Amino acid sequence: MIGRIPVVDVRPLVDCGRRPAKAVVGETFEVTATVFREGHDAVAANVVLRDPAGRSGPWTPMRELEPGTDRWGAFVTPTAEGRWTYTVEAWSDPVATWRHTAGIKIPADIDTELVLAEGALLHERAAAGVPKNDGRAGVLAAVDALRDTSRTPAARHAAALADEVVAVLDRYPLRELVSASKPLPVHVERERALFGSWYELFPRSEGAVVEEGAPPRSGTFRTAAERLPAVAAMGFDVVYLPPIHPIGTAFRKGRNNTLTPGPDDVGSPWAIGSPEGGHDAVHPDLGTLEDFDHFVRRARELRMEVALDFALQCSPDHPWVAKHPEWFAHRADGTIAYAENPPKKYQDIYPIAFDEDFAGIVRETLRVLRHWMAHGVRIFRVDNPHTKPVVFWEKVIADINRTDPDVIFLAEAFTRPAMMATLGRIGFQQSYTYFTWRNDKQELTDYVTELSGEAAAYMRPNFFVNTPDILHAYLQHGGRPAFEARAVLAATLSPTWGVYAGFELCEGTPAKPGSEEYLDSEKYELRPRDWAAAEAEGRSLAPLITTLNRLRRRHPALRQLRDITFHPVDNDSMLAYSKRSGDDVVLVVVNLDPFHTQEATVSLNMPALGLSWHESYPVRDELTGDTYHWGRDNYVRLEPGRAPAHVLSLRPSPSIGGSLS
Repeated sequence: MIGRIPVVDVRPLVDCGRRPAKAVVGETFEVTATVFREGHDAVAANVVLRDPAGRSGPWTPMRELEPGTDRWGAFVTPTAEGRWTYTVEAWSDPVATWRHTAGIKIPADIDTELVLAEGALLHERAAAGVPKNDGRAGVLAAVDALRDTSRTPAARHAAALADEVVAVLDRYPLRELVSASKPLPVHVERERALFGSWYELFPRSEGAVVEEGAPPRSGTFRTAAERLPAVAAMGFDVVYLPPIHPIGTAFRKGRNNTLTPGPDDVGSPWAIGSPEGGHDAVHPDLGTLEDFDHFVRRARELRMEVALDFALQCSPDHPWVAKHPEWFAHRADGTIAYAENPPKKYQDIYPIAFDEDFAGIVRETLRVLRHWMAHGVRIFRVDNPHTKPVVFWEKVIADINRTDPDVIFLAEAFTRPAMMATLGRIGFQQSYTYFTWRNDKQELTDYVTELSGEAAAYMRPNFFVNTPDILHAYLQHGGRPAFEARAVLAATLSPTWGVYAGFELCEGTPAKPGSEEYLDSEKYELRPRDWAAAEAEGRSLAPLITTLNRLRRRHPALRQLRDITFHPVDNDSMLAYSKRSGDDVVLVVVNLDPFHTQEATVSLNMPALGLSWHESYPVRDELTGDTYHWGRDNYVRLEPGRAPAHVLSLRPSPSIGGSLS
């Protein structure tokens, strides 16, 4: 039912309020609503944010976003994890109505004494709601002035408009006909649900030995742990492991996805299960559960978390196939249907069929997840969640987060927008995105604007620059400058980004022309890399990645999703944007062309930076340490191989001369 003062279209709103909007501790988000009333009297509004215990903090006044639109907004910031609510209160503002009327009538000498008397009564009522020690005396002095006929009408009127009186009544307004929206939920989680830098590695490749004429020898959890200090030194927060379980031998894939494997081919980690165990076991070549525990402990010592791949599928050799045949789809000839994503075929993988024993699959999934949680895993990257029922994930995630709200699920769903959005709405804390396929200026602008707008209430993006499955043509053909540009974009556009090992070495050879698969894909073979040699020879992007991750930790603006502004650039090969959190402002200009030097004029939206239109200010390039002086319009020149981008922070120090080129 609508209130005396209508409050409609409150946002953020997820599924008409049936599901909570999302935020993390310390994240600022905007609450908006349409507020109006009959006639011409003034209205005002505020937001009441209540914590999980139902306690409300000081209410936050709203402002009309654009004059005459009736759309009001205010920014709020939850300070603890849990289920919060936000409510919009709207009310008639008799003092503002009087100020408007008095501002017209008194100068025109229309009903002057009556208007001043009404003002005195209003301010007297308002003073009753002001604490004695916080300005009540000043409001009462205005009352006396309004009634003081020895003064001119203009002076009496001016006394009520004094800055100190207005400020007091802004803090303690006289509210009439207060009407409230229904409370709407917001689920507040730990910061890692929004912000983090991910690094994906195959533990079997770290420390592996591959020599001509000898069987390959797998790396282990222990040898992979030796790589962790270097990953931590690059500033990563999360180290993500593909499936670590026993791998089936039936229909095992050979190198480069061949259907005719050799005796030494190691198979795909996503073909989970063998007589040695299933989803709750580790591959014997990697070591034991105790070795896995050592890996997790070592990561934690280096201030990183371990994310584990959860791929709900089986090889034909998985124990579930014999124990639970009803969990799989059978074809007309009695065989189990293997996984397909035409034109891709996965003959070594059986997908799960949910409808014969839905409850049993839920129970087993929860058992497996809690098994790994007991071994220190608090983040799961879920493989292909869009090929399972949405209601299944809703039940599983709700059950896990009911007892362990810190556990994070990342949806690896490169699929239709409706499915991706719904997976976010029903509980996935993070989502893979279309970022890999957004490479030109307009694509990036439109997509990031979408993600940072209303979608931010339910879908948090994770911008992986590459994955073992996806090597975009931009990286295949653009060489090192393409890798540099994509790293800068991912690390500064999204609060969460990730790289798959080998990205820092600019690995970009496809399996064949037109394919997004890697040649000699690590999905099917061991891929030891000589990291030390690459760094010694200057071939590694580790220094750039380290700088980007350091900047992300240093600048609160880069840890937010909803704070981005795109700025006009007169060259479609360049993208300019800024992110702002309070006084922290970061400006980024990226050359999207990996082949050619590009020049442009960047025209900045100065108010978005917290500056006036004609102001100039010093900036520091965080990639090079150079300092410049910028204004509204700025010339930029970026040369591939020399400067992939400018990442500029506004500096509060005195002006520094120079021009940006």
